[in-house]
Amino acid sequence: MHVKILDESIVERSKARGLDAIVYAPHFTRFPNIRAKAEAFSDDDLDVYPAREIFTGDWRTRKHVLAIGLTDPIPDFITLSGAMTELQRQGAAVLAPHPEFLTVSLDESDIREYTVHAVETYNPKHRERHNVRAQEIARDTGLPGFTASYAHLRGTIGEAWTTFEAPIDDIEDLVRVLKNRAPRRIFHRSGFEHHVRCATEFAHLGYENTWGKIDRILLSGTEPTHPGHIAYEGRFDDVRVY
Repeated sequence: MHVKILDESIVERSKARGLDAIVYAPHFTRFPNIRAKAEAFSDDDLDVYPAREIFTGDWRTRKHVLAIGLTDPIPDFITLSGAMTELQRQGAAVLAPHPEFLTVSLDESDIREYTVHAVETYNPKHRERHNVRAQEIARDTGLPGFTASYAHLRGTIGEAWTTFEAPIDDIEDLVRVLKNRAPRRIFHRSGFEHHVRCATEFAHLGYENTWGKIDRILLSGTEPTHPGHIAYEGRFDDVRVY
């Protein structure tokens, strides 16, 4: 349901792991670029669907929202309410990745307040207590779950996956089954190797929150997904937080 990286090796590993489709949603990348890359790596054996994990709020109040089925670009660094309003306008499927995980996630009250179609109940970056809490949130809100490899690293591809009973031939089908809360089953690998891969993904947070953040904030200039970027033509000025 969700990977951060995409190249030939990712496609090969996805096929080797028996996946029919992956959702590609890298951070801080404009949607037209995501869509073009997803199309370039799709073929008869693997569908790659474009999506955005939107970084709402500022660095102290950040909450990630996974949106599938976008029709128009949407930036990061806008209010949560502004993001949710725009996603509803576009008719996207709205998912809660890693709920209540560290300081980057929707909490149960957010999920109850806004239209959310599924809650991630297993994530390789989670510790066991995080998965238990995510499952509680899904149960208490009455929402279906989903899982994803959440792969920032190649080896995590295929460690967790979601299967649907309904056939999915394109992204419109995927959006439809998500919004209709269609039956699905959630799987993840187990054993020593799986735990090592999960631990490696968790450790990758250290890079993301140190050098990765320094590079984005101090070295790379304005983020491509900053709401002030010329690509967004000022459409989000009323809900931007920076």
